[in-house]
Amino acid sequence: MRKLKFLIIGLALLFALAQLIRPELANPPVDPGERIEASVAIPDDIGAILKRSCNDCHTNETVYPWYANITPVNWWLKSHFEHGREHLNFSTWTKYTPQQQDKRLEEICEVVESGEMPLASYLWGHRDAVLSAEDSRLLCDWARASKNTTAGQ
Repeated sequence: MRKLKFLIIGLALLFALAQLIRPELANPPVDPGERIEASVAIPDDIGAILKRSCNDCHTNETVYPWYANITPVNWWLKSHFEHGREHLNFSTWTKYTPQQQDKRLEEICEVVESGEMPLASYLWGHRDAVLSAEDSRLLCDWARASKNTTAGQ
């Protein structure tokens, strides 16, 4: 029983000390001229879906949840959001070539239709981010239509 007590106290102290080692969670700067809205028309309904289900991981405008203040969760979140931005970042959209933009628009439809996105781990804390069949259809229709408009850039 005494060993268990020391183990619990040791783990609690370790957890408390870990709170002193925090990652930087500030969002990278956003240049309005680089955002997707600078080159692709986003209707209000699509904008609402993107904001609700995509933007935390795929923009430089992440809204960090309250649990981002807890180590080691904050390290996992930082890695998660950075990984999402590496694959697709609506905040740096105009830095992509037209071919890259078309590929990403195509991939948006693929991952939404397959149910890969939003990630299940994101949905645990963001139930409002779940995409309905209608949301998925709207996103795919928009992505396909937008793909055609970026091809000539």
